[in-house]
Amino acid sequence: MAISRLDSSLNYILGTASIIGGGVALFTAYRYLRPKISPSCNEQSKKNVYESEKVLNEYLCFHYGGQEVNCVQDNAPKECFDFPMKCADICKKYYDPSSCPNDRSLDVGCAVGRSTFELARVFRESIGIDYSFGFVRSCEVLATNRKMEYKALVEGDLTTSHIATIPNDIDTSRCSFLQGDACNLPLDIGQFGCVLAANLICRLPDPKAFILRLKNLVAAGGICVITSPYTFMREYTLRNRWIGGYKDSDGKEVRGFDEIKSILTPSFRLLDRFDLPFLIRETARKHQWTVADVSVWQRIGN
Repeated sequence: MAISRLDSSLNYILGTASIIGGGVALFTAYRYLRPKISPSCNEQSKKNVYESEKVLNEYLCFHYGGQEVNCVQDNAPKECFDFPMKCADICKKYYDPSSCPNDRSLDVGCAVGRSTFELARVFRESIGIDYSFGFVRSCEVLATNRKMEYKALVEGDLTTSHIATIPNDIDTSRCSFLQGDACNLPLDIGQFGCVLAANLICRLPDPKAFILRLKNLVAAGGICVITSPYTFMREYTLRNRWIGGYKDSDGKEVRGFDEIKSILTPSFRLLDRFDLPFLIRETARKHQWTVADVSVWQRIGN
């Protein structure tokens, strides 16, 4: 069965999802001609770099490949794999239902959904939101079929085939996925016992707008987990909207974590902060090694 969509009013192509042997879904995301842009986004965000088959495959590999697929070298850094699952584990560790009975979770910038699915082990409702239509459609295919084929680039045009799978003990009916702008989330989305924003802050056109929204998104007693390598870049965020990575008018360095802390206080208290490394495969011999700063916050007050 083939699924395709062309919406001339938005002028984008969603792509195709086909069922191949054994009931495995193969999804291909095509480049969008003109993605829908919210008022909060700037000119850089009009070119969504995540709408390509190459990036889709890289993220499926990152989320579901583990060490076996992501790094074939024997000397691979063992602590750098399954980052999305580790983010969900952090959420589950710090979420206390006795402090916050709200059993809904929100994964903002969910990409291809591994954290969203893992959060469904604990939360009655697990929502994933991403700006990429291709990522969201992939999540929907995985939720329905529990399997999906993807390619890992070896070199040049050479690839190997792999299958992303959702464990049988995860109830995917608890999961739902939405295409949306983190800087302009729906006003009626409600509150959550846990909000995860993994490696999102420095890829937003207006990171401060999103952080300010957390006060309304996180229920009293609930938690927010933010991870970021703080790689602020003009390709994603106009320089005057960076929340870190520059010197102010007095010559003082402005750092991302400090700005997040100043925005969240006094509505949140910091529960923990630590480093979490991760590895993204580009080819069999080229990888991105990054260390994310993880901060865990609890909502206080009403």
